[in-house]
Amino acid sequence: MNKLFTPVTVGRYTLSNRLVMAPMTRSRARADGTPGELAALYYAQRASMGLIIAEGTQPSDDGQGYLTTPGIYTDAHVAGWKRITDAVHQKGGRIFIQLMHAGRMSHPANTPHHRQGVAPSAIAPGAQMFTATGMQDIPEPRALSRDEIRQTVQDFRTAARRAIDAGADGVEIHGANAYLIHQFLAPSANTRTDEYGGSPENRARFAIEVAQAIADEIGADRTGIRLSPGMNMWGIDEGEESEVLYRYLTQELNKLNLAWLHIMHMGNETLLKALRQRWDTTLILNRPSRPREEIGQDIESGLAELESYGAMVLANPDFVERLKANAPMNAPQREGFFGGTEKFYTDYPVLDTSNR
Repeated sequence: MNKLFTPVTVGRYTLSNRLVMAPMTRSRARADGTPGELAALYYAQRASMGLIIAEGTQPSDDGQGYLTTPGIYTDAHVAGWKRITDAVHQKGGRIFIQLMHAGRMSHPANTPHHRQGVAPSAIAPGAQMFTATGMQDIPEPRALSRDEIRQTVQDFRTAARRAIDAGADGVEIHGANAYLIHQFLAPSANTRTDEYGGSPENRARFAIEVAQAIADEIGADRTGIRLSPGMNMWGIDEGEESEVLYRYLTQELNKLNLAWLHIMHMGNETLLKALRQRWDTTLILNRPSRPREEIGQDIESGLAELESYGAMVLANPDFVERLKANAPMNAPQREGFFGGTEKFYTDYPVLDTSNR
């Protein structure tokens, strides 16, 4: 486990350790998408992590899926995120904002303009979503035109610039978990017959264009991307060519020299090793429900440079210190995952409160 706590260079930055706070939606932003009052404290409490990847943040009105998620495309958003990045930097941490366009995983009741969701094709996910009036079926989305795809790429580019304006160290592109970029990758959600659909190469095009645009705007060394090969949820089925697609996509993204590839690993070890071989910079690996005794194994083996953790960091602001001390961990409380006040958000106990 000792290698966990050694410095590592990622993109243009040197991180103090190899532990990453994974992006986690907390649904505590204001109605206009400005981060909530407690967000600066929440992230600053966790600044001992080598890297914080902040919660999924919409790049536009169309990009919002859930209630009270933050945005990064207005002056108010920038000001709200500046309070967060300043607080993290004052604690010596590094923070990247994850840019997340929900695509069809949206409901008109949850967005500022109350319009139909957008997606590569007009196919509903066959799922429900929480709204202010309770759970509702997610309606069929509207298929994006070519011009709208180009505008969406521009929205990502602009949001990345706004993130830098807000003091973020960089951005991570959310290309996983059944959201817009993942929808383009999956033939169950993408039945287009133009250059964005059909072959694995065409279905990968949108992800590559977004990554290229952001890298051009803020620098490849401040740009990461997250993928979840093999994740089938909310109507996503990557099909028989899934491995071909991810090998191609990783190979093409590698040409951009991005800061990192962040894999949410779903169990295909053969594919994971193939992607590692195609990736020349930093690999961040997230293994859901990794046992504590296995923390650091992928770093020690050389499979990954960093490991990311979600709920355990949510529940343990001093996750790094607890690992070093071999101390027990607080259990995450699901009732506080989404929405609410400071309870199970900023009030989890730390080992030594007298020093904080």
